[in-house]
Amino acid sequence: MSSRDLILGRVRRALATAGEADTPYEQAVSRDYLREHGERTAEETVDLLAENLTEYRAVVHRTNAEELPNVIMRLLALRGPRYVLVPPGLPAQWMSAADPTRVHDRAVSTPHDLDKVESVVTGCAVAIAETGTIVLDGSPDQGRRRITLVPDHHICVVRVPAQVVSSVPQAMERLAPTRPLTWISGPSATSDIELDRVEGVHGPRTLEVVLLSEE
Repeated sequence: MSSRDLILGRVRRALATAGEADTPYEQAVSRDYLREHGERTAEETVDLLAENLTEYRAVVHRTNAEELPNVIMRLLALRGPRYVLVPPGLPAQWMSAADPTRVHDRAVSTPHDLDKVESVVTGCAVAIAETGTIVLDGSPDQGRRRITLVPDHHICVVRVPAQVVSSVPQAMERLAPTRPLTWISGPSATSDIELDRVEGVHGPRTLEVVLLSEE
């Protein structure tokens, strides 16, 4: 008998003697943890998000609906991309002032095709103030996960205050666990054993977050 067979045999015997739990999962798991740390107004929550995004080396911009197309145009012009990737459900008005050739998210696009795209513009599902995290869930204004992992420059528009929550527990209530979730805390980065930080390893090297005021 191999070690693998021995281990699997022990697992089968343990499962055979395990009875079914009588307590429903929702009651068995304690939910008495803090839902947020401190009390903040909506404005203070947005300010905290901006502060933590900056701490993670994201570049934060604030604007309103009227100025948003010009902001996106300016951010793209500073990078000078030839192509910009646009999800199918991104509001057309957002890109109305931008000049680069728009590449649409298609199932037939290969990684080589996406590698030619320098920038991508998306919306988001929710933003978490306490952790400075942006969450994408593959909705039409965000596209599939790969389009935000291959291009080197990501512009993400967050509607404030509607899409901003204080904490991770509050964010989880808004997210469907069956959707492809991408959690972004600043530009993609890693550090080797010498603690040398390298950005753009498994995602964009530059993350720009536009806080779009809807008030």
